[in-house]
Parts: sequence; C-alpha cells; structure tokens
Amino acid sequence: MRNTADSDKEEDNMIFDEKLKLNNDAEIPRLALGTWFIDDDKAADAVRTAVKIGYRHIDTAQAYGNERGAGEGVRTASIPREKIFVTSKVAAENKSYDSAARSIDETLKKTGLEYMDMMIIHSPQPWKEVNQSENRYLPENREVWRAMEDAVEAGKVRTIGVSNFRKEDIESILAVCRIRPAVNQVLCHISNTPLALMEYCRSQEIAVEAYSPVAHGAALKDPKISELAAKYQVSIPQLCIRYDWQLGTVVLPKTANPEHMRSNADIDFTISDEDMETLTHLDKIKDYGNFGIFPVYGGRL
Repeated sequence: MRNTADSDKEEDNMIFDEKLKLNNDAEIPRLALGTWFIDDDKAADAVRTAVKIGYRHIDTAQAYGNERGAGEGVRTASIPREKIFVTSKVAAENKSYDSAARSIDETLKKTGLEYMDMMIIHSPQPWKEVNQSENRYLPENREVWRAMEDAVEAGKVRTIGVSNFRKEDIESILAVCRIRPAVNQVLCHISNTPLALMEYCRSQEIAVEAYSPVAHGAALKDPKISELAAKYQVSIPQLCIRYDWQLGTVVLPKTANPEHMRSNADIDFTISDEDMETLTHLDKIKDYGNFGIFPVYGGRL
C-alpha cells in the first residue's frame, strides 16, 4: 500500500519507510543512497532521482568531493528538505577542534543546507596512516568530537556519529563525551562482517551502518554468492544488500544508475538463518580489484 503521507514516491516499496530509532530518539531511514565515486557534477541528478524513486537518506562526505552536488540535489528535490536525512563526514585528516569546526561550516556552505541531519568522523586515523600506523589519535578524535558536539548545540547538526572506529576508539569517546555517538559506519559485507564490533556497538546503543554492501563490486565475482543469489532468484547486489539488512544495519549501496537504485531497494525476500550463517563465514573477499588500493579495503593509498 502506498504511504499516503509521502505519495510522491515513484516506488510502492515499504523498504523506503523502514527506520531505526537512534539513541537521541532521531529516526534514520535504513536504506541510503551512498555517493562515493559519484562526481560532483552528477551528484545532484543522482540525488534527485533517488528521492523521486523513494530514497529518504543521502550519504556524502567531505572526502568525496561531491557535497555541493549532493546538497543541490537535496535542495531541488521533489519533496521538502525536512523529509530527507542527509549525512556527511568530517574528513579523516581533520584532527583538531578548529579544523573540524571549520570543516562543518564548509560543509553547510557547500551543500547550501541550513543543517546536517548527521555528521560523522570519517576515520579515527588520517587516510595516509590507515593500515600503516598504530597511532589511533585518541586525544585528537576527542577534540574533533567536541567540535561536533558544539555543532549540535549550535543547531548546525542534529546527530553525530563515527566511521571505521574500533572498540578502543569508541571507548575513548564514550569516556569524555557529552553526546554519545549515534552510529558507527563500517565496512560490512558478505564474508567480511565485523560481528564482535557490531555487538559491542549495539551494547552501547550505537547503530551500525554498513557501507560497501557489494564490496565495491568484488562480490559479483564470488561463485558461492552467485549460487545463493540464484537460489533466491535475485541479483547478487540484492542478496548482498538483504544480507546487511537482516543484520539490522543501515545499508548504504552506492549508485548513480536509476535502475540500480530501484533494484537495490527491491529486497522484499528473506535469507534463511542457515544461508545467513553460510554467507557470514564465507572465505573473506581479498581481491577488491582496482579499488583494493583504498584503505577501507586494506590498501595503502
């Protein structure tokens, strides 16, 4: 049945209406449009199309270089701004109060939005040190967090969270924070599921967001994933997104292709408990192709 409160959706798909309540009582749509690798000059069209289809959560970042386009898409979408949950991320290189605070102001200026629904610390380490350094930047991330808390109190941001944070990184924030992290956005896909970290986050009432649910395309080459997708008569991306969905996460598939946007949301099926267990414990994907150079996939840019 179409949601009459939001009747301009192109798709009659209740997946778009699914939300999680965060620890600050805000509600976050569980299916988001990820925008990594969408060029700034294409981001506005991608966002407008996604919103027309039914997406109500847009995920961008300072590091993506497309905040301007994403913001334009939100501002010129077919529904009011307040119906769209917009997330951006403080660049991993910002490791001081002042640089983080400035970056949030720059995000608002670039997007042309009066507020962000969520800002996230993109990584506890600067990207150039991920997988190379044991320095977790605990004191520096506390300062970044303080800047984000102040942005909330100033009305610039409504919710704040983290990304790629380990347990020790989160514990350091929890020890001093005035506002608890609402989410931890992590790499989570079939064969690479950080179960212990996810359980810890939930024990702290921190929601888990799953980025790269299709392993930036690497899952398309896995024969076991392909076999199980065929069993359920769905595409491999649909199986991958449904897997993260059944783990209770917010899922962030990235695409600028309207047909992929539609099919990524067509996940109204259930993976059996047995198959979920199989998918969780598949041999870990180790070859991310050309994208394997990126720190999130174990590379060293």
